[in-house]
Amino acid sequence: MVEKESSTIGFIANIIWIIFFGWELAVANLISALIFAVTIIGIPFAKQSLKLAYLSLMPFGKDIK
Repeated sequence: MVEKESSTIGFIANIIWIIFFGWELAVANLISALIFAVTIIGIPFAKQSLKLAYLSLMPFGKDIK
């Protein structure tokens, strides 16, 4: 994940996204990270779920490489 140049439109879009959709997706990814972290095999998946939680909270202005 690479951050692109931030703009005012991206900032406003992120705020609207957080209010309506982002917090639900972020909480779901955090819960799945906690469930994955219970076992040693699931720890890499938990790390990826934490990255997805951050990305799902504020997706505008980011690029996935």
